[in-house]
Amino acid sequence: MSNSVISLKDISVSFDGESILKNLNLDIDYGTFVTLLGPSGCGKTTTLRIIGGFVEPDSGDVFFSGERINDLPPHKRELNTVFQRYSLFPHLNVYENIAFGMRIKGKSESEIKDKVTAMLRLVALGGYEKRSVSTLSGGQQQRIAIARALANDPKVLLLDEPLGALDLKLRKEMQVELKRIQQKLGITFVYVTHDQEEALSMSDIIVVMNHGEIQQIGTPVDIYNEPENGFVADFIGESNIVDGIMHDDYDVEFCGARLKCVDSGFAKGEEIDVVIRPEDVVVIPVTDAKFCGTVLSSTFKGVHYEMIVEIPNQDEDWLIQSTVSQEVGREIGMTVEPENIHIMKKYTGDYAGDEEYADSAEG
Repeated sequence: MSNSVISLKDISVSFDGESILKNLNLDIDYGTFVTLLGPSGCGKTTTLRIIGGFVEPDSGDVFFSGERINDLPPHKRELNTVFQRYSLFPHLNVYENIAFGMRIKGKSESEIKDKVTAMLRLVALGGYEKRSVSTLSGGQQQRIAIARALANDPKVLLLDEPLGALDLKLRKEMQVELKRIQQKLGITFVYVTHDQEEALSMSDIIVVMNHGEIQQIGTPVDIYNEPENGFVADFIGESNIVDGIMHDDYDVEFCGARLKCVDSGFAKGEEIDVVIRPEDVVVIPVTDAKFCGTVLSSTFKGVHYEMIVEIPNQDEDWLIQSTVSQEVGREIGMTVEPENIHIMKKYTGDYAGDEEYADSAEG
């Protein structure tokens, strides 16, 4: 039996002749925090709007708990949406903003009072009932928007870049709060962001998208440590992506050096992409090194030094991170442990997402 609360089957959407989603298939399980992650214009917001009923796909089906809901309007779907702009009613106080949806549904005043009190307690704003929303900070307004969305007991909460308007410190605090709320309620959150760190820190599952297609689905650890192609590796965190050749199983050559790796299943002599995370490069004496480079810059980043290293006969310089700085202009030796060498099929696309197609498509 399927554990999916939402299933998208062969979804395609175009706006003004531009293809936004291309035969997209996605299953979202009950009680998970799922993040749709990708650059501007990749189709993530359009996907969220299709789930919410705000956009009708050109083809394909949307299922909610196994039932097709393509023709069901947004207000009849068992979900609510939190937008980046909050959409609070400025003429209503906090209490009335949260109560609004329940009044429309004909809930009793006693039910409404109990629920508003519970929601304010959930978002750590107890006692704010009579406050004017215009007097609240951005973070407090966002909490009220979340409380209002949760007051109607949706099975799924959709969040469209809800923290984008907040400053960095407040955004990090709200990341923790959102994850706490989701875990406490046990409902499904579907979250849209282009912020990789946000996705990695909050999600149970990340769906990486580019050009209207899903590039990889997995846990944050899987997505970071085992990217399936060059786009994912480049978009999630920082990576050195270089050309390589698989001579045999567990035997790879790149940057003029032949090293052991933990990957297999490639053809002998196959050209591949090699991904090395900056923190996985180990600086060693030149005499012991498989490959060497010249330090072009060294910048202190608080917990480590970030260095740019020029590798002979390579088009791109390497980025490495170490707790020990190396002198600019110095030649250093480098190596990488086999388990930190990630081998992937050649990625034929580009690493940058398209610009926004239109506000209506991917705003």
